Amino acid sequence: MDNIQLLYVANNVTGKAAACQQSLLFLMRVADLDYDKQVEVLWAGDDGVWHFLPALFNRKAEDGQEYWQAEIVFPPQAHADIPGDIRFALRLQAAGSEYWDNNEGADYFSGAGSGGRLTGAAAILQLSHAEQLRDGQHSVPIKLAVDAALEIDHVTIHWTIDNWQHSHTTSCRRQAVRKSASKAVYAGLHLAQLWSGRIKVGDGFRLQYSICCENKAQTLWDNRAGQNYILSRAPLRLLILNLHCYQEDEQDRKFWQIAHAIDELDADIVCLQEVAEHWNDGHGDWPSNSANIINQRLPQPFHLYSDWSHLGFDKFREGVAILSRYPLAEQEARYVSDSHDAYSIHSRKVVSARIKVPYIGTIDVFSAHLSWWEDGFQQQFQRLSAWADGKRSGEVDATLLCGDFNIAAGSTGYQLVVNGHQYDDQYLAANAPALFEQIFRVNDAHWRDYLADDYRIDYIFMDRDSGLRAGSARTVFTEQDYGPVSDHCGYLMTFEPL
Repeated sequence: MDNIQLLYVANNVTGKAAACQQSLLFLMRVADLDYDKQVEVLWAGDDGVWHFLPALFNRKAEDGQEYWQAEIVFPPQAHADIPGDIRFALRLQAAGSEYWDNNEGADYFSGAGSGGRLTGAAAILQLSHAEQLRDGQHSVPIKLAVDAALEIDHVTIHWTIDNWQHSHTTSCRRQAVRKSASKAVYAGLHLAQLWSGRIKVGDGFRLQYSICCENKAQTLWDNRAGQNYILSRAPLRLLILNLHCYQEDEQDRKFWQIAHAIDELDADIVCLQEVAEHWNDGHGDWPSNSANIINQRLPQPFHLYSDWSHLGFDKFREGVAILSRYPLAEQEARYVSDSHDAYSIHSRKVVSARIKVPYIGTIDVFSAHLSWWEDGFQQQFQRLSAWADGKRSGEVDATLLCGDFNIAAGSTGYQLVVNGHQYDDQYLAANAPALFEQIFRVNDAHWRDYLADDYRIDYIFMDRDSGLRAGSARTVFTEQDYGPVSDHCGYLMTFEPL
């Protein structure tokens, strides 16, 4: 197809002659030639003066192309001052080149008040453009333009919010079209019928839908080339990071850096390890607690639960923490190590909380810092797993074990997790799904060889009976991404319901 192509134009005039309002809308398909591109409409009204109207990205198209939209409204004023009839063309500037859609050199024409018109490139075109369900949004408006020549007499939306376990049908209404006084010939443009409907999604996380258009002779579908249209809520965003127990140069600046990243990355839950506060003869010092300091530097502090397990670096109470945008319930801290001695580095305590995340579900989250294999990892992980299993109930949608496990990917400790057939490495699930299948589903005899260059010791393990799936995984606090803040990097992962 052409690199820029007009799909739809609407030219509407409302009000009386003394106080008319005119609106222009242009929808086009654009080739994704470059991230940095400029799309615009060049148009002239009755006065013959040409104007540049910038277009904005609308949504991704089903074929890897993009939809762009330009819109302008002229407020009530004397009729002579509104643009009236317009001539126009489209221009794309990308990758050092310029591309046009100007109706093969003749320009397009749209008469004042002529309503919506489609080009031959699309007989059915959805004009709604949301790509995500917003917080608090319980319904989705749908607007459709259909070539009037098809004489469509019935439009229905077929939709689901549970991956087609249950399907629903919503009928659309055809909008009345005002007759235009213009007698102009619209070369390359066809009169459009406009249909609208509203889908009631409630608190559903993901909406999938397709649109059925029927006339007396045939049924036509608009279903995104067989993939259906999909709108989702924002996923759960979970960050894990070992803070390095106050051992960093420029420590205060790095606390600010972490808080900035949490805010900018829009994290919902943060699991921290090597959380430190001054020892103070074993009594601690909450104002110096690193998780507390980071939390207070967020624009809106999170809910925070933290506990300590042992003396770190001879002068800190060292422990773990959970920060959450949403309230924490059933907070608990337990030693998972044989040792409960506050003066032993082998004493390891884990904190847990139950978090109800809107649109996602109820999640049990554990922030852990376990010992190396030779210092008790096996027993600690087994106790942690048993604890987590004991908390599971019908109301829990997912269990996440998060943090520093001190086992390298592919190591004996990692093999213990794999052979347990209960908890899966979500970073691998998101970033290397084929390898994930080989290790956690097929159990390929040579799977350890595939992880020879994977040096992670920080993980998010999810119970495989959970009702979530990993969407993406990103390494942060590296030289390239927010800068180092610890002797560990952090991991940001997204999750959404199955």
